[in-house]
Amino acid sequence: MRFKFLNLKFLAVLILVVALSADVAQAARIKDLVNIKGVRNNQLIGFGLVIGLQGTGDRATNVFFSIQAVVNMLRKLGVTVPEARIQQLQFKNVATVLVTADLQAFSKQGDHLDVLVSSLANATSLQGGTLLLCPLKGPDGEVYAVAQGALSIGGFSVQGAARGVQKNHLTVGRVANGGIVEKEIPTQFNSKKEIFLTMKQTDFTTGERIARKINDMVKDEVARPEDGRTIRVEVPLFYKDNTSAFVTQIETLTVEPDTRAKVVIDERTGTVVMGENVRISRVAVAHGNLFIQIREEPLVSQPAPLSGGETVGLPRTRITVEEGQDKLLILPKGVALGKVVNALNSIGVTPRDLIAILQAIKVAGALHAQLEII
Repeated sequence: MRFKFLNLKFLAVLILVVALSADVAQAARIKDLVNIKGVRNNQLIGFGLVIGLQGTGDRATNVFFSIQAVVNMLRKLGVTVPEARIQQLQFKNVATVLVTADLQAFSKQGDHLDVLVSSLANATSLQGGTLLLCPLKGPDGEVYAVAQGALSIGGFSVQGAARGVQKNHLTVGRVANGGIVEKEIPTQFNSKKEIFLTMKQTDFTTGERIARKINDMVKDEVARPEDGRTIRVEVPLFYKDNTSAFVTQIETLTVEPDTRAKVVIDERTGTVVMGENVRISRVAVAHGNLFIQIREEPLVSQPAPLSGGETVGLPRTRITVEEGQDKLLILPKGVALGKVVNALNSIGVTPRDLIAILQAIKVAGALHAQLEII
């Protein structure tokens, strides 16, 4: 009865996956299928100092660049530290950090962005710290933003004499809206005469459908696939110097994406997900259940009173072997996903049995789909 209940649950999950995938496959926005070449985020990085820590900062005796960073900062603020005293400095309330951020496409001067702060040396916690003014540079070495502000680590650490309690990671924090864009990335997007759409998944069929949909919209042959990933689109004269409006019209168009036949298997959890295009050639599947139970039931040998004997334990093992009725199932040629699920469920296949069956069908050459094991 328990196996039947599992099978029914497994069948219900697969039917739900099939129904959802069918609805999604009917239509998807071009906006969700492609990216526009050249329109992307840019990563920034910087080196900075976090101050105001409660004795959880870098141990300066072991981190020489922490001392150098603090001394350089003090010099910029007009404070001179004698050379003889530099090696004697201790800054337990200061931590050296790396600051990272994503500069979004078309960001303008003065825009705010979130920054991520990560400890670089041996600080134990950034809780309660404040990031000092830190320049953020791009791969070209130019400063595009600056960051400063109080850190939020989303956790805490409490220590007692015998034990402590810690929640979340304490050496990584975030400064919400702590970055300010200082330099814009130059762009001439509206003056472009052509744009390139790069699909998120390589597929010639979907690329052809997207190009045909765009051409139908403008009533002209302005779009054509360059390869299985790129679609070249010429901007019509009607949208001259207004490419953004043309892209807006393209993004809202819907296309039915073509998908490859794929079966994804997670052996650790017994999860199997099959796409709607999975097909199986004519094949016979035999499925049998073998049940083995081993029980240890030790016996105790008790001697008669006053016999002088000793009480001893005697091992006893009982092994029960039951073999269920073998079932042979023949799957016809070209059978679709729904019929495969119904047929395998009819012979009492559990999710883990299904994994073994699909692997065997793939080896036999009857499964016309990509089998991916994660």
